[in-house]
Amino acid sequence: MLITHDTRCALDAVVDLVNSAPDDPDDEGGGSPEGLADVAALREFVRNHSISDVGALTERDLAAVRRIRTRFAEVFAAAEAHVAASLLNELVAAAGTTPRLTDHDGYDWHVHYFAPGASVADHLAADCGMALAFFVVAGEQERLRRCEAPDCRRAFIDLSRNRSRRYCDSRTCGNRLHVAAYRARRREAAGQEQEQELQQEQVVQ
Repeated sequence: MLITHDTRCALDAVVDLVNSAPDDPDDEGGGSPEGLADVAALREFVRNHSISDVGALTERDLAAVRRIRTRFAEVFAAAEAHVAASLLNELVAAAGTTPRLTDHDGYDWHVHYFAPGASVADHLAADCGMALAFFVVAGEQERLRRCEAPDCRRAFIDLSRNRSRRYCDSRTCGNRLHVAAYRARRREAAGQEQEQELQQEQVVQ
């Protein structure tokens, strides 16, 4: 599927937003802290993702962004397209979506879905919600995934050609699990060799 620059920016933002949530401390990975701990952290998130048309941020904005973060996490967890569609419809409708063409900051023409003067939460809900909606429309909702590493579970979007990506980062989670599997095979092989040697010794005796 064709992913334009602005859609890719929205996808990157929603993945980082979902992954900013604190993990359950009882999870195997031990849990991670709140990524949006305060307004300063939200301000940094906005700056890192070049989110435009955002005014002064407040505690109210922080609470609202955390709420839509929970809803987006539910989209990634949705097992069926109609569930994801329902969640996205609610997010986009609540944001008061108003599509409009813009070529701000030197970018080519693209569509903003948030209404002029929208809060940062409504901005994210509209633009990120529509970016994810394109995957549902294209029958590609299964590309919205969680890392299969048991101690990670970070969200990511599989943009590989054959939908084969399993980890949020192949260089970290992927390599770590491959190394663990290799070592397990080595231990199993060593154990089998020892067992065969004991059996041979018993035959000789």
